[in-house]
Amino acid sequence: MAWVLKMDEVIESGLVHDFDASLSGIGQELGAGAYSMSDVLALPIFKQEDSSLPQENETKHPPFQYVMCAATSPAVKLYDETLTYLNQGQSYEIRMLDNRKAGDIPEINGKLVKSIIRVVFHDRRLQYTEHQQLEGWKWNRPGDRLLDLDIPMSVGVIDIKTNPSQLNAVEFLWDPTKCTSAFIQVHCISTEFTPRKHGGEKGVPFRIQVDTFKQTENGEYTDHLHSASCQIKVFKPKGADRKQKTDREKMEKRTAHEKEKYQPSYDTTVLTECSPWPDTPTTFVNNSPTPAPTFTSAQHNTYSVPDSNSSSPNHQGDGTSQGSGDQLHPSATIQETQQWLLKNRFSAYTRLFSNFSGADLLKLTREDLVQICGPADGIRLYNALKSRSVRPRLTIYVCQEPLRSIQLEQRQDAGSTDSNGAIYVYHAIYLEEMAASEVTRKLALAFNIPLHQINQVYRQGPTGIHILVSDQMVQNFQDESCFLFTTIKAENGEGFHIILK
Repeated sequence: MAWVLKMDEVIESGLVHDFDASLSGIGQELGAGAYSMSDVLALPIFKQEDSSLPQENETKHPPFQYVMCAATSPAVKLYDETLTYLNQGQSYEIRMLDNRKAGDIPEINGKLVKSIIRVVFHDRRLQYTEHQQLEGWKWNRPGDRLLDLDIPMSVGVIDIKTNPSQLNAVEFLWDPTKCTSAFIQVHCISTEFTPRKHGGEKGVPFRIQVDTFKQTENGEYTDHLHSASCQIKVFKPKGADRKQKTDREKMEKRTAHEKEKYQPSYDTTVLTECSPWPDTPTTFVNNSPTPAPTFTSAQHNTYSVPDSNSSSPNHQGDGTSQGSGDQLHPSATIQETQQWLLKNRFSAYTRLFSNFSGADLLKLTREDLVQICGPADGIRLYNALKSRSVRPRLTIYVCQEPLRSIQLEQRQDAGSTDSNGAIYVYHAIYLEEMAASEVTRKLALAFNIPLHQINQVYRQGPTGIHILVSDQMVQNFQDESCFLFTTIKAENGEGFHIILK
């Protein structure tokens, strides 16, 4: 795929005339809220003296035009492709413009089209190894995506979808007759794919490519209409602004004769026509909380709101809340495990865990899940899996001594019965925290004692001494220890103390 358009190729193919014609077509009425001619005045087009081409060399008029609201670099040679600097994670608007002439592609009138936006490599060498490069990036940045759509900022986009296996692409539907803007965020930086880490200016260039399709008779959006792309470099936050300023200062120092060899910086970047991306899109995950509609009518919502129960914009759930009884058991089959993932808002990972049974999933450690799903969803999945079997850190058994104050030596065989045959009933106290305050709180709950009335908790030691129960003492309790306790009034008469025996 030849990305850089040389001037002789442009003259032969008649693309200069197309650019001139596309400008004249932008001003046509695009529907309510459409962009006017003033929105795209600063377009990186070729010189007008080259537009006097024979009419027979005209190519097909491009049906759409995509304009990214980011300035082009001034340090680009006159006939080279434009280069645009972007900041990592910053939202950039791509305006989706209907550029059709009257009567062009009438079959999409009143219907939606689908566009897929990708960030791909510009260098052919990296294109050949794209899968390996992206897998390496995914390993170093678990849970992150190369490209995201800023849904709250976007306008006119419908049925937004992402694919967990395609971290560099997003797709959506839109109406060409309505004002549509897709705000994208690129999270990879150019230096992440260079063997040696220099600065952003030494990083590899990427491409933003938009492929648009119309609906076929079977309802699938696979009939290709148009593709366009532009060259970009991505810097760490604020790095693109510094690079743009540096290029501008360098150009200001050049002579007037040298400046003629370079194209000016434009406020916006027009994506130039190219071949469609060869990869056929696979199944995408729906990011909308409602089922995907059948697109046969012009009546549609023009904004998809993400599920408020979702953990992140990249992985939206299906809105099904988890009931308290929804637990994944080791005996769960693969199908039951898939259903559990969907119910608990892990739909983005159903394909990844498509061959996992309940036992397989429960065997994964916290570190395994963080590595597979990323920190946020990995920890959430780990907690969801382990919440069914949260074990206390310590269990003790406590019984309140009868008011008649049975002597300790009267207990028989670890306090099972007294000399009169009375049964001692013990309460199990489960401690999630190994702290004295946790013991006090659990005793108050188990025996209906007002917590504010308990001043101190002591343990009866050798020769009947009272030892203050501290965090360190609790940490040295043996699991499943048994205690009798009595209460004595505090010295000041306010509240009482608990003594564990």
